Formats: sequence, structure tokens, C-alpha cells
Amino acid sequence: MTEVNSPPRPGGWTRFVTARPGLSLLAALVLTVLAVLAGSGVAERLGSGGWEDPAAQSTYATKALEREFPGSQPNVLLLVDAGEASVDAPAVVAEANRLTASLAAEKGVVGVGSYWQADAAGASALRAKDGHEALIAARITGDEKTMGETLDRIAPALRGTHGPVEVKIGGGVAVRHEMQTIIQEDLTRAEIIALPITLVLLVMVFGSAVAALLPLGIGIVAILGTNAVLSGLTRFTDVSIFAMNLTTALGLGLAIDYALFIVRRFREELAAGADPSTAIGTTLRTAGRTVLFSALTVAVSLAAMLLFPQYFLRSFAYAGMAVVLLAAAAALILLPAALILLGDRVNSLDLRRLFRRGRPAAAADEEGGRVWARTADLVMRRAPFFALATTAVLVLLGLPFLGVRFGTADDRQLPSSAESHVVQQHIRDGFPGSPGGGLEVLAEGRATPAQYAAYKERVAALAEVARVDGPLVNGDSAYFTVLPEGEAVDDAAQDLVGELRATPAPFETAVTGTAAVLVDSKHAIGAQLPWAAAFIAVVTLLLVFLLTGSVLIPLQAVLLNALSLTAMFGAVVWVFQDGHLSGLLGFTSPGSIETTLPVLMFCVAFGLSMDYGVFLLSRIKEEYDRTGDHEGAVALGLRRTGGLITAAAVILAVVMVAIGTSRVTNTKMLGLGIALAVLMDAMVVRSLLVPAIMRLTGRATWWAPAPLRRFHQRFGLSEGESAPGTPTAEEEKRDKVSTPA
Repeated sequence: MTEVNSPPRPGGWTRFVTARPGLSLLAALVLTVLAVLAGSGVAERLGSGGWEDPAAQSTYATKALEREFPGSQPNVLLLVDAGEASVDAPAVVAEANRLTASLAAEKGVVGVGSYWQADAAGASALRAKDGHEALIAARITGDEKTMGETLDRIAPALRGTHGPVEVKIGGGVAVRHEMQTIIQEDLTRAEIIALPITLVLLVMVFGSAVAALLPLGIGIVAILGTNAVLSGLTRFTDVSIFAMNLTTALGLGLAIDYALFIVRRFREELAAGADPSTAIGTTLRTAGRTVLFSALTVAVSLAAMLLFPQYFLRSFAYAGMAVVLLAAAAALILLPAALILLGDRVNSLDLRRLFRRGRPAAAADEEGGRVWARTADLVMRRAPFFALATTAVLVLLGLPFLGVRFGTADDRQLPSSAESHVVQQHIRDGFPGSPGGGLEVLAEGRATPAQYAAYKERVAALAEVARVDGPLVNGDSAYFTVLPEGEAVDDAAQDLVGELRATPAPFETAVTGTAAVLVDSKHAIGAQLPWAAAFIAVVTLLLVFLLTGSVLIPLQAVLLNALSLTAMFGAVVWVFQDGHLSGLLGFTSPGSIETTLPVLMFCVAFGLSMDYGVFLLSRIKEEYDRTGDHEGAVALGLRRTGGLITAAAVILAVVMVAIGTSRVTNTKMLGLGIALAVLMDAMVVRSLLVPAIMRLTGRATWWAPAPLRRFHQRFGLSEGESAPGTPTAEEEKRDKVSTPA
């Protein structure tokens, strides 16, 4: 029988990652250099769209209209400003016609038209109500990259002053291209902001400058590796440029989380007298297992976005899963190798001694642990109060989300000074009939002029219709433009989409336009949302059961994690939809939330909440298995991990806030919203609600039916020293109590 106090022999994984630490780090350096080369220029190959369902009717109609009627789908607009003169002044007309001809002569540009060339019915929508501005519209062909290159080529000759007029460029291509440029600039600035602040915080947490640099190195490796993965994916599928923001945030945040726990446990083992080899073996069997479980839970939450058809969401799944797995791999392979080589030198350059007035680092850490122990004791002594009060506050903070209105991403994502935003705002404010906000009805199949006319009358009779233009016929295809009475994507416009699709016609019809894309996107998300939620819930329940062996704890984990997100969703609506703090934060509220954003934010924030939950639960489980004392295990688990979880959350929040300084509203919303969710989870849910609930559920917290206990004994993993298949002392005691004589 093996003595309990004898050090365990290094397992296969420990031997693998520590046998040749120098060689491992050299190989990592080579792979990182290759990743830099493979991922260079990846931002230029990423798209800035992806919000629409590729299988939707609106997507089909849009592509058909682009093919058959390129002029019906303009994606570049020239706003021609005549100053104090009228757009009908002879000099203005001559210059506008010259600009129109010049644009039409450009390679890759089709369907050019303008106010000065349109018929009477269409001209009114292209002329501002004050008569001083008018539009030239065209379509740039090709994929997103080609369209951007074409715009870069033609814009300098079109933009600016031309005789009596001033020209600004807008339209869908200009919005997407400007958004892509701003995101790249903002991402660089976010990294410049986040890295030094993160390093300072890590020094404050570890004291040692050497230990503080290790998590940053792991994060950089994860980010560079993910950029290489995204670069490879662009050769096979569309990937959104917004995913790069998630790569930076999760790459730094999770790598720092994982490295924090591994380095902290390694230093604990060294302080207890273990040599570096033994310390790293214990660290990998304990904190290493927890890191692996944490990475799996985060990856599961992100993988759920693969179920949605929009490539915007799928891109975040690609980037998120890659960066999570790379961060975990780096933390479990490269970090142990570095720690073996450093040994006791991991504690070198202890900068905190300058502020401790001679107290050793261990004393300062122990004092922090006692604060968390007292917090746990207070919460568990008044568990009903903390459980009810915390739940009530979280629910109250989430109430604004009940008034959420969903919309589409448009130019208002950009700062108000952006040229394409200025153009589109001028069009919204000064032009009649919401140009660009109409609905297009594609008609396919041979029809007579009388049949077209009869259908047009039926559409014009619908209550929400302001005007119907068309048809424009090309062979067996035709299209009508339907302008709604109100805003382009308000409830009436969305209802009109359904009415148009239900209007009988002697030919096949398909409806597209901004409101139609929104309706189809909401339907696609609604259809897949239950499956995504079920996938996250089932796999999370299974993983947490494997970690804890309890039936109740996985249910608690899922419910409390979901509850921790209420503040984020409430704040998103109150701030970004309703416009509170818009001046302070520097954005223009469109009055709605882009449809895919809540799904993205839920998946990311839920995964990060599980990340912290796994770290806390694993340490509580370790102590409970060791002592069998439920309340003592909760208190000691919070004491050992409370400060570390809070530090990790603050560091991740700093990274997300840096991302939130972006001038693009969706990125700002993503960064600031997830920062709030992370802080609420670590400082409220993990510190107050979890210990309160676990005190109320008592020893029943750890209950599981005998078959499931045996399953866990065989296949489960935890942050303890027990080998798989070996029941802990507490499990043996429960088995004896529950087994009939």
C-alpha cells in the first residue's frame, strides 16, 4: 500500500512536458515565428458583414437583383452638395453629369444613375428636400476585398471639391470599408492600452516581475497562433473582422487566467518545500486539470455559435475556440517548461516588497486570504439574505432588456465624423422616402404588362405602403421598389415584409431590403437559439458533473451563470439602445440592438463565467474530498481562489474595456458589456451568491445517485490528488451510508 505522504511519481503528461523544457520552448519559438508569418495581413482578408442568413429569401432576392438589375442594388453613393445653389443650376447640372460619366467609365462599376438622369418618378427620392443636395448611385462589383480595392482606387478622384459642388462618398461599400479600417486602427490602440496596464496588474498580483511576464507571453503566443488559424480559414470560408477583437480579448484574458492559476499553484508548492520537478507535477495534476476543464467549458459555449447560419457569429466560434484551445495548450505545455527552467527564480524581482514595509510576500498573500475567508464566513452566516438580495439586484439590473428592440448594423456603428456616416445621416435627415430603406420585390416568371399592373395596385393598397415604383423588366424577371410609410426597419416595415410575401401574384416573388434582411435574420436566430442553448446547457452540465460528481452543482452552475449575465443585457439596452451615456462614451444610438450581438455576448460571457466557476468549484471540491467538511470547504475554496479570480476578472475587464474604446459601436458594446459581466460574475456571483446558495443546500450539494457516483469515480476529474477510478474518503463514506447491509 502506498504511503499517503509519499510524493506521487510523475505521470506521463508531466514527463512529456518537462522532459526537454529547453527544446519545448525552442520549438514554441519557431512555431510562433511561423504563426507570425502565416497570420500577417490577416485583417485585410477578413469581411465586415455576415449578419444575414445565406439561405433566406432576402439573400436569394438580393443576389438575383445584383445579377439581373445591378442598378437596383447601389452600394456606393455620391452626395453632391451644391452649397447655397440649387442642384438644378446649370453649372451644378453640368458638373454632376461629368461626375456621373466619370464614375460609369470606371472598371468594376455598373448600374450608375443619378438625380439628373432619373425619370420624374425616381428623381424625387434622389434630391434633398431643401434642393441643395442630390445623389449619384452606382454598384461596385466583386467580393468584399475587390470592392474595397475598387473604392480605394476611384475615391480620390471623386471625393472633394469639383467646381460648384462638394462630393462625399457613402453607401454600403464605403461603410464597410471605413469600418474595417477603423477596427484595425482601434485594435492596435487597444493592445497598446491593455498590455502595459495588464503587466502592472500582474506585478501587483504576483509581486515578481518574472512571474508577471509569463502570462503575457502565453497570451501573445495564443493571439499570434489564432491569427494564423484565421488566415488559413479565410481560404475556405468567410470570416468577420470583428472576430479579431475577440481573439485579442480572449487570448490575453484566458491565457492570463490559466497562467495565473498554474503559476500560483506552482509557487504554493515551492513554498511548501517541494522541488521544481515535484511542484510542477502536483501543479499539473491539480490546477492543470482545472485549466483543461475550464478551456473545454469556454470552448463549448463558443462552439454553440456554429449552429447559426450567419458567418458573423460563426467567425467568433472559429476565433474563440482556436484562441481558447491555444491558450490552454500554451499554459499546459510551454508554461510548465518555463517554470521547470526557472525553478525558484520565478519569484525573482519581487517589486511588492517596496510597499510591504518588510513583510514577506507569503504574509501579504495570507492576509488577503483571510479577507476572503471572513467574507465567506459572513455570507454563509447570513445566507438567506445574501441569496435573496443578490438575486433581486441582478434581476433588477436586467429589467431594461425586456424592452429590447432588434435592428440591423448600419453606418451608425461608425463615429459621427466618419464620411460614410455623414453621408447616410444627410440622406436620413434630408431626403424624402427613406432612400436605401425601401423594399425590393423580385418577380420571376413570364407575365404580361396587365398582370404587373394588377400586382402593383394590390401592393400599393397595403396600409403601410407610401409608394410603389416599377416594374423594371428584364426578360422573365422584373422588380418593384416599395417605400414604406415609416422608418426603414421599424415594426410597420417588418410587418410589411410579411404582407408583401403573402400578397398573391401570378409569378414567383421574393422580397429583400433592410427590413426583410432583419426579419429573416431574426427568424434564423430564433430557430437555432433553442438548439444552441440546449447544447451549451447539456454539455456544461456533463462537464461540471465530471468535475464535481454532484447532480445539484451543475444545475446551480448553469442557472447562476445565466443570472450573472442579467446586468450585462440590461446595461446594453439602457446604454446602447436607449442612448444613455452616448455622449460620454462617444457613439450614436440607432435605437436598436443588432440581432446577432446578444447571442454573441451570451456565448462569450457565459463561457467566461464558467471559467471562473470551474476554478472556484474545483478548489472547493478538492477541500471537501480531503476533509468532508462542506462549509469549511466552501470557505477555504473561496479563501484560496477569491483573490485570484477577482484579479483575473479585473485583468480581463481591463482588456475588454480597452477593446471597448473602439469607435465602432458594436465593438464598444461587446467590450464594455462583457467587462461588466465578468466583474459582476467574479465580485458578486462568485463572492456572494455561490457561497450563499451552497450554504443553503448544505451537504445535499454533493449528492448523486449511486450509479452516477460510480461513473464519476471511474471517469471524473477534479483538482485533487486522487487518481481516476479511486474513490475519495468522502465518496467511500457516502457509499457505505447508502449501501444496504
